[in-house]
Amino acid sequence: MLLWAVVAATVLVAPGRPDVRQADFASAARTYGVPESVLLGVSYLQSRWDAHGGAPSTAGGYGPMHLLDPAAAPPGPGHTHADRRGDTARPRPPMNAGQESPGAATYGGPTVAEAGRLTGLSAERLRSDPAANIRGGAALLASYQERPSADPAGWYDAVARYAGSREFADEVLSVMRAGTERRTDDGSTVRLPATAGLPGPAPLRRAKGAAECPHTLACEWLPAAYARTGKGDHGNHDRLDRPRRVDYIVIHDTEGTYDGIASLVRNPKYVSWHYTIRSRDGHVAQHVHNKDIAWHAGNWDVNTRSIGIEHEGYLAKGGTWYTEAMYRASAKLVRYLADKHDIPLDRQHILGHDNVPGTSAATLPQMHEDPGPYWDWAHYFDLLGEPFDRPAYEQAGYGRGPESVLVLPSYDEHRPRFTGCETAKPAKRCPPHGASTLWLRTEPREDAPLVDDAGKRPGKPSTYSVYDHSARASAGQRFGVAEQRGDWTAIWYLGRRAWFHNPPARPTAVAARGPLVTPVRPGVKVYGRAFPEKRAYAGTRAPFQRHAPLPYTLAPGQSYALGQTLAGAYHSARSFDPARHVTVKGNLRYHQIQLGHRVAFVRAEDVRVIR
Repeated sequence: MLLWAVVAATVLVAPGRPDVRQADFASAARTYGVPESVLLGVSYLQSRWDAHGGAPSTAGGYGPMHLLDPAAAPPGPGHTHADRRGDTARPRPPMNAGQESPGAATYGGPTVAEAGRLTGLSAERLRSDPAANIRGGAALLASYQERPSADPAGWYDAVARYAGSREFADEVLSVMRAGTERRTDDGSTVRLPATAGLPGPAPLRRAKGAAECPHTLACEWLPAAYARTGKGDHGNHDRLDRPRRVDYIVIHDTEGTYDGIASLVRNPKYVSWHYTIRSRDGHVAQHVHNKDIAWHAGNWDVNTRSIGIEHEGYLAKGGTWYTEAMYRASAKLVRYLADKHDIPLDRQHILGHDNVPGTSAATLPQMHEDPGPYWDWAHYFDLLGEPFDRPAYEQAGYGRGPESVLVLPSYDEHRPRFTGCETAKPAKRCPPHGASTLWLRTEPREDAPLVDDAGKRPGKPSTYSVYDHSARASAGQRFGVAEQRGDWTAIWYLGRRAWFHNPPARPTAVAARGPLVTPVRPGVKVYGRAFPEKRAYAGTRAPFQRHAPLPYTLAPGQSYALGQTLAGAYHSARSFDPARHVTVKGNLRYHQIQLGHRVAFVRAEDVRVIR
């Protein structure tokens, strides 16, 4: 997976002026006659009021108001896929050169230039100076407003035009109704007081056969290809004529622009996924029906039991930008899907692509790393209505010895070291940025080596690369506690102790409740797929799927968080005709556990459940 070079500069707030950003919004609102709440609401949905150090967003937007300068942000290279299906029973056919390119990108209009014309400010200043950027955004909004109005509700059409979406305007009104407050990435505290009397969103109309979405999202149906690609082969997903079990929603990022999506999903020799969400306004497109199997996770077992959602963005660009508009649209969609398919809203079932297990020792190094450490899992689960700091969790009680902990660093304040954000300088440190992950070490001290992952990097030590999650734990993941020493906590991770800094004054984890499993014998094997026993295939047309253990073993005394228990199953989809598909169901039971950064499966007979 390649990436753009990151252009970043640290913008510091003047000492003693924590309210400088708030004052910038107030000044711009007065100057251009825009209600301050409207200006704050638009900016929050675009950037959460962050400046991002002058770096461009996925869509080529800059600053708190996300002013667009498309020429300054060329498209990235997009994903590459080592195994489209994640199914060794259906090996991948050869790909033509350039087949996995997202294509040329087109963007919204160059609003940096328009804001420059309206304010007289230079393009460079509008991109790099947050105060100037806010003035430019206010000038744009005022130019879109047909008649002056002090009523925030009267700015609906101007707000919709700003991002090109009425859904965006509805979400701005939602933020304004609730109000919010946060500390920005350069130290300012910004407040948007709750605004009473604003109208609710109008019901959305959908044409017959429209996408599967909640009524609050006007989703587009942009179908993926389903075609024969050669003798005995087809792509780019599998259609079913029967219901399927859905256990997971997998969160991806595109590593490319939204504008290249249509050409990708219409290519039957490419991969597929169920939904894509656009960055600038949260627009949703569906490509594969939820009853059908998309090829998105790199693990066939997970593909058959999951829905995949791509988010326009780049893992290594420091969250520049997983916009608030995109987070909110995604959370609405995931809540809808979780309710429809009875999927628990936790990190054992809402997975990142980087949490999907490899299918074997051979495939583990090729598994993807997105959405990466800059995806704000805690904020995302707040939007899902299942915050990690809910009463089910409590502050870690030192001396009490919790049996498990939930990883929970403060995203805005926790800025760990990363490298690899610039392709040309992979050893260079990434710009400081909030992150959801903790580094795990072999001993309880800052200078101790990182723990190694024999599956992700066989024979090589872990690194601080933004792409290397060998020694990381992520917000919302629950782990069994191995030991506590002073300000350090050890968890069971990949069959060994892994230490992270967890001081009582600024804890990075909370004590958690939930079932654990512990091995009943030495050398317990773990698996990346929950496949049935061999005798379950008798009398079917499905080929037997061998049980390939991953390169880790577990020992008595260790404990791992239990996510779910299930019986082994395998769906054989080697025919273009869904009627010829075969689902094999066995009696072999598995427990899903939080093994390391990724989840995995252990046979129920090999472990004991601790409740």
